[in-house]
Amino acid sequence: MGQLMAGPFAGTLLAYYGAEVIKIEPPEGDPVRGLRRVEDGTSLWWYTLGRNKKSVVLDLRQEAGREIARRLAHRVDVVVENFRPGTLERWGLDPASIQPQNPGLIYARVSGYGQTGPRASQPGYASVCEGFGGLRQVTGFPDGPPVRANLSLGDSLSGLHAAFGVVLALLDRARRGADAGPGQVVDLAIFESVFNMLEAVVPEYDRLGEVRQPSGTTITGIVPSNTYPCKDGKSVIIGGNGDSIYRRLMRTAGRPDLAEDPRLAHNEGRVRHQQEVDDALAAWTRTLTVEEALVALEAASVPAGPIYSVADMMEDEQYRARELFEEVEAGGKPLKIPAIAPKLSATPGRTDWAGPPLGAHTREVLQEMLGLDEEEIQRLQQQGVV
Repeated sequence: MGQLMAGPFAGTLLAYYGAEVIKIEPPEGDPVRGLRRVEDGTSLWWYTLGRNKKSVVLDLRQEAGREIARRLAHRVDVVVENFRPGTLERWGLDPASIQPQNPGLIYARVSGYGQTGPRASQPGYASVCEGFGGLRQVTGFPDGPPVRANLSLGDSLSGLHAAFGVVLALLDRARRGADAGPGQVVDLAIFESVFNMLEAVVPEYDRLGEVRQPSGTTITGIVPSNTYPCKDGKSVIIGGNGDSIYRRLMRTAGRPDLAEDPRLAHNEGRVRHQQEVDDALAAWTRTLTVEEALVALEAASVPAGPIYSVADMMEDEQYRARELFEEVEAGGKPLKIPAIAPKLSATPGRTDWAGPPLGAHTREVLQEMLGLDEEEIQRLQQQGVV
């Protein structure tokens, strides 16, 4: 029972690895169906986010629709929702209303700020929660405004965390046994998913009073780790921050003096002299194309790589070797969509079908799970419930 991305992405992950996922959509469909690039009335994004899901139309604004949702929730292992806190309580679809009839139910709730606290009732889209959760503070250049990746990272991170919470809760339920008592609620805030990514930001502030700032293409406290310009107008990413790697890197760059400089032997010293190190490396990369730099760095066993667009990914042998593109049928035509990590040797995930048409499985689910007959389904259709 989720819309847009945070809750639905959790469902996508679970469906990819074999869960039977029933997606409840309003009569007008999930808004994702109309976002970004739309072809023949359906977003290309929908075919990947909706993969392996059964689409069931239910108007939850009507009591008859909510009653069907309750009956479905009484028969499943997991409910995932990302409504604004309080909405499902008003509709009688919250954990307290559902779990008495389904004691082992795992109920995952994704929201901007979580189910408790003074901000709980506020709307929280990923863009807002990325700021509140601290990600935007450390993103961008020191002399410019905070920036965002051209992706909904807060939503994706929330979906990952929610799916992880669901799996943990299911493992706990299996360990305790079917009769060991109630399931549990997974309460996941988008801002907390972002907050989980902050590495040493909190202890550094607590102990040192240091507030991490944006640092452009570098990462604070690790040198060298940066993006360097090449003569073909492209850039190469170099991660040369291990002590022995650094020495190999600087010799490859024609700077044996800096490779053996005792000031730069360890990361602490390189941080103090970051500009000197980065300037030397940039002077070297500017004399080479990206490909020439990568050949030299690979020969020296220095971690380095290009900056890929999706066009580059499609042509790369490593992507193909890892089978990172799956072909499905969408709108009567073949379409490549991304595979999902991780790779599991015994129980790999797969896409069985792309995001389906709106309501494609309504009749199937209502008949097979709830035993509704054709006359009842037609009556609900006439009422606009399904």
